[in-house]
Amino acid sequence: MMKISIVEPLGVAKEKIMQIAAEKLGSQAEVIYYDTAPAGTGEVVARSEDADIVVLANMPYRREIIEKCSKLKMLSVAFTGVDHIDMSYCQERKIMVCNCAGYSNEAVSELVFSLVLGLYRRIIACHNAVKQGKTREGLIGLELSGKKFGIVGTGAIGLKVAALAKAFGCEIFAYSRTKKADAGVQYVDLDTLMAVCDIVSLHVPLTSGTKGLINAEKLALMKPNAILINTARGPVVDSEALAAVLKQGKIAGAALDVFEQEPPIPASHPLLQVSNVILAPHIGFATEEALEKRAIIAFENVRQWLAGTPQNVI
Repeated sequence: MMKISIVEPLGVAKEKIMQIAAEKLGSQAEVIYYDTAPAGTGEVVARSEDADIVVLANMPYRREIIEKCSKLKMLSVAFTGVDHIDMSYCQERKIMVCNCAGYSNEAVSELVFSLVLGLYRRIIACHNAVKQGKTREGLIGLELSGKKFGIVGTGAIGLKVAALAKAFGCEIFAYSRTKKADAGVQYVDLDTLMAVCDIVSLHVPLTSGTKGLINAEKLALMKPNAILINTARGPVVDSEALAAVLKQGKIAGAALDVFEQEPPIPASHPLLQVSNVILAPHIGFATEEALEKRAIIAFENVRQWLAGTPQNVI
């Protein structure tokens, strides 16, 4: 019998996880769920070393762990991105890696508009004004209707954002490595998008080609009243350059849910030193519905792999 180790919490009650596992796998595997975070690399190894299959979310899973897991045959990653996985070593070891693409499409795309509206309607400043006994004076906001909305990356989440932006009455521009013929967006080059859009929302994976994609040069193209939203991956944006243009008032604001590392971020982080930002601790995927959905996909990945018909293969 295969042994499955869920090496970190998945944000779903243990009873629900075990129910999903039983429904998907029956008696094909023994499932162990660790519903507390591991204390360090040694504990991750201890939870993994006897497993044939490991299920994890966004915890770093590097060679120094994998090489101690001689039985490991499959990783079911309860996440969309896999930049925290040592993919080259998994390929060397012929370890199957599957992700949970699509589980957070709704959650992330809805967060984008929470952040946009938070900036446009100055929600944090409004909250503080009420607490301080002040009025709405100086808190005039903006409407989304009629704004030029730029989407960088038209994968599933980018297209969902486009659909929501259309519902708000925005004009949609997009830049993407792969263009979708039926996307209903106006594709332009990245420089044009950065220059003409009032809102720029990032939806690209982290690759060697996208790291630092939004740098000082690209930020300098943005309009003074434009805002930047990043719910993709932190290193896609040069944080130092973004902090600089925000401090100088060269763009109106930014909202980010992702950083160069998982929060907590260091007190010295440049974006903590500016006022016209909204910062969230990587909550884009974190809704009750999305977390249950990804658990279902993670075990369906295992079921399909055991059946010889793997899905969501990276």
